[in-house]
Amino acid sequence: MIQNRTAQLIYQSFFCAFGLIGIPASMGLFSYAFWWDFYIHFTNLSNYLCIGVMVAELVQTARKQKDSFVDVLPKLKFISMLGIVLTFLVFNLLLAGQPTRDPSWNFRINSVCFHIILPLMYVADWVLFYQHGRVKWNWPLLSVLFPLTYLVYVFLHAALWRFDATVLNSGGNVLIYPYFFLRVDQIGVGGVLKWCMILFAAFIIGGYLFLGLDRLLAKKNKN
Repeated sequence: MIQNRTAQLIYQSFFCAFGLIGIPASMGLFSYAFWWDFYIHFTNLSNYLCIGVMVAELVQTARKQKDSFVDVLPKLKFISMLGIVLTFLVFNLLLAGQPTRDPSWNFRINSVCFHIILPLMYVADWVLFYQHGRVKWNWPLLSVLFPLTYLVYVFLHAALWRFDATVLNSGGNVLIYPYFFLRVDQIGVGGVLKWCMILFAAFIIGGYLFLGLDRLLAKKNKN
């Protein structure tokens, strides 16, 4: 693994630069519009969290005087990494090819930044610059609180709008249900619960896969 301070500074700076492009893009800046519903999408919230963690990494790296591993908020780093991996997988496997979605949307600046570039760079940052062997067995279980909190947030938000599925967002889609697997009005409570259980299970399984990778990287680093 890489302890070189200069390499870390360059990498973290590039990530933050893409983040500075992605944040205004997620609000519609480069489409000459304001997407006022930016606050409801898991994609945006997970990326904002990761950008915040990376800014903290960059500050720490800039302040340190010698080469060492990055050790900023390791538990939050792990949780946010699983969140942005979920963003990457759900978008590319479930959402990007939806028949109701204009394929050109997948190539917008915000979509490329938040669905591909930043998720891949964030995972690579954890692999390359963090010291491994420190992830605890319960971190994948704790990590599921992130999407669970988002789920509660979405339905509290829907309640504020009186579960009115006729209110449309800036893209012409239903505001209160930002993703098809949350649409109670179409797939029912049972359908939403089924999808949530599938995604939570995938989230936990993914967490333990990263736990296994953490152990393998630690063993490789020792050797």
